[in-house]
Amino acid sequence: MEEGTLKSPSHCEVTYAEGQEGDTDPFQWDTREDCEVRQILDRVADKWSLLVIALLDRRKLRFTELRREIDGISQRMLTVTLRQLERDGLVKRTVHPVVPPRVEYELTPLGGTLHTTIRSLVTWTERHQNEIAAARATYDAKEAAEAAAV
Repeated sequence: MEEGTLKSPSHCEVTYAEGQEGDTDPFQWDTREDCEVRQILDRVADKWSLLVIALLDRRKLRFTELRREIDGISQRMLTVTLRQLERDGLVKRTVHPVVPPRVEYELTPLGGTLHTTIRSLVTWTERHQNEIAAARATYDAKEAAEAAAV
């Protein structure tokens, strides 16, 4: 068994080889499908989850309002996304006892901390979008030149 490898295949805690304390190995969690970290990252990084979390920042919305705001999402996908976010403790669902029932969704305090993290990622993207566009153009031009040379 390799140094730093856990004996239990379902255990996802990061282990370190001698002298590497503090360095994390992203493949430690990424290769195990039963790992909680991977499952959580898959959930919160999903495009629909990101949009729902962004829309619920500091406000409550009804299901129909969310559906109207999120272009391209089906009713079923929005239902599944909201249920998963609620299960994970990121979204709170409140049913008001009126006829017809009124259901509102809002971020929990935990969901609010995730929104802060997502906002940081969006800010980074906005700051670097021109650099990324230039890198893509350079890459595409190189690929086209190589394809033409063949």
